[in-house]
Amino acid sequence: MADTPKEAAREGSLDAPLRHPIAWRDEAYYDLAAVEKEMERVFDICHGCRRCFNLCDSFPKLFDMIDESPTGELDGVDKARYAEVAESCTLCDMCFLTKCPYVPPHAFDLDFPHLILRYRAAVRKAEGGEFVREQLGETDRNGKLAKPVAGLANWATKQGSPLRGFMEAIAGIDAEAKLPVFHSRTATDRLRRGVTADAAGPAFGQRKAAVYATCFSEYNAPSVAEAAMAVLARQGVAAHLVYPECCGMPQMEAGDLKDVAGRAARVAKAFQPALDDGCDVVALTASCALMLKFEWPLLLPENADVQRLAKAVRDVSEYVVELSKAHGLAEGLGPVDGSITLHHACHERAQNMGAKSAEMLRMIPGAKVDLVERCSGHGGTFGVMKKTRASAVKTGKPTARQIVQKGGETLCSDCPLACQHLGELVQAELPAGSVQPAQAHPIEVFARAYGLA
Repeated sequence: MADTPKEAAREGSLDAPLRHPIAWRDEAYYDLAAVEKEMERVFDICHGCRRCFNLCDSFPKLFDMIDESPTGELDGVDKARYAEVAESCTLCDMCFLTKCPYVPPHAFDLDFPHLILRYRAAVRKAEGGEFVREQLGETDRNGKLAKPVAGLANWATKQGSPLRGFMEAIAGIDAEAKLPVFHSRTATDRLRRGVTADAAGPAFGQRKAAVYATCFSEYNAPSVAEAAMAVLARQGVAAHLVYPECCGMPQMEAGDLKDVAGRAARVAKAFQPALDDGCDVVALTASCALMLKFEWPLLLPENADVQRLAKAVRDVSEYVVELSKAHGLAEGLGPVDGSITLHHACHERAQNMGAKSAEMLRMIPGAKVDLVERCSGHGGTFGVMKKTRASAVKTGKPTARQIVQKGGETLCSDCPLACQHLGELVQAELPAGSVQPAQAHPIEVFARAYGLA
């Protein structure tokens, strides 16, 4: 096994996990030889542990490489193959948060997702970025370009379109993958006039919120923003929509940390007037809440705006639960049709706050909510690109089978892309003649229970 600190005598750690700031401004951070040496150390520890074998495809790939090598140990694996392990990581953080006994402050000091992040950043600096992946990650540009021609864009990119084969051949976008749709009226367009807080709401006059639309709700699912604003208004919260730009999760996954840090500084600054006005900040997508709460402060630990924003951010379900405990809920919640299967997305779990969406949905009278806590396998562009989709499908299939077993009429996820991906996999797993469950964000179901959607 690779050298490890002598003081690392105990097995595992009972301490709360912590993360180090990301040293993206340090030239040594991008030293590929140094990164590969650290990967060797970490991979050897993983090989001796293997608790994470049933998470994403990174770990089975790593362990198979080792087992099939001439020595049966990591020293028999060509370092060039480390890229295969890195490519299979979706940065979901589940190994760090739920499985690994050696995360800081343990002396082994393992942070597998952030090591993979460093590797991607180093490769990107040495070789340049992947063109198509980075173009897909330009969510604001893509959303703005698609807005005036949304119908045509959706026709061109839908499954079965004659252009999908061309997109696969030229751009490597899998022809079978379902792509997000665009809208001619964004969330900002629809909510420009705002929503009036209900004076009868229990939080009226006591709570104000700036709702971060997120790029997905802004361009691809504006109904989520409409539902969230309606629910908050019913509680009496004076809420307004804010969307300066994308949080940079796609760029984070691609290793473009300078870009992400720039976005963090700009968006955090844009939220300061709302924070000065006493607003809470509510994020509508799990990945974006994770970025604002945890990743941005590690990229810019010295930035007071970023640190202040991180402390104020709540995921939308987390915020509704918080309101219910602090003020009670507005009257008018009624039952919804059918049972709900809720996929607890990895980026929601990584916020380490509990299953707040399940807690929120169970406040609906008579609601039957079944929780599924397993990775969807989607991971941003991971479930879309031809070279990684097979791995995304492999990881998501067991989750889809669990969803089918639950038999819910509605499939929810805190991550809309995960919900879409799982919907495809569920359809493939359903017995012939079965009805495909409807898909919705949890806040949309909650709004429906109020008769607001």
